[in-house]
Amino acid sequence: MDNPARSERHALCDLLLELGPDATTLCAGWTTRDLAAHLVVRETRPDAAGGILFARLAPHGDRVRDKVARTDWTRLVERVRSGPPRLSPMRVPALDRLTNTLEYFVHLEDVRRAQPDWSPRDLPAELEDALLGALERGARLMGRRAPCGLTMTPRGGIAIVAKKGEPVVDVSGPTGELVLFIYGRGSVARVELTGPDDAVAAVESTRFGV
Repeated sequence: MDNPARSERHALCDLLLELGPDATTLCAGWTTRDLAAHLVVRETRPDAAGGILFARLAPHGDRVRDKVARTDWTRLVERVRSGPPRLSPMRVPALDRLTNTLEYFVHLEDVRRAQPDWSPRDLPAELEDALLGALERGARLMGRRAPCGLTMTPRGGIAIVAKKGEPVVDVSGPTGELVLFIYGRGSVARVELTGPDDAVAAVESTRFGV
C-alpha cells in the first residue's frame, strides 16, 4: 500500500462515481455532492474552510461550498481525486499523510456506512498505523466533551486516555472503529463500552468530534 491518504482518497472517489451525486451520507443533511464539495473547499479555499471550525465563518463557507457543489458531477469528483493545488503544502507526502489520512478514512466510511448492507473493511496495516497515530494525537481534543473519564483501547493494544476523570468508561475495538466513535460516528462504530451503566449511557449520548 502506498500513502494511505492517497489510497483512501481514490477509494472514496471511486465510490462517489459509483453511487452518484444524490446518495445519502452520515454527514447530517449532506448528499455525496455536498461532501465532495466540502472536500474541494477544504483543500482549495482556505478563506472558506475556516467555517468548518468557526461558526461565525460558516455562512461564507456554506456559500462557497454551495457554489462548488454546482460543478458537473464527474468534474467535481475529479477535483477531489486530484487533491490540493500544485503549490499547496498538503501535496508534500508526509503532510498529506498527516492531514488527509483521517479525513478521507472518515468520509469514506460516511459514504459506505450510509448505504444498506455495509460491513466493516479489513484495513491494511499502513492505514491501521496511521489511524492509531491520529487517535493518539486527537483523542483528548475529540474526547473533551466526555461526561466522565474516557479511555480508548485498540484491539490488542494499550489504552489511550481521551479524558481524565472518574468513573472511567473504556471504549474498545479495532482502531478504525475507535476513530469513527471519537470523531462522532458512534451510531455506526462497532465498539464495546465498559464501565458503570450510568456512565456508559452518558458517553453513548455524548456528541463527540470537532
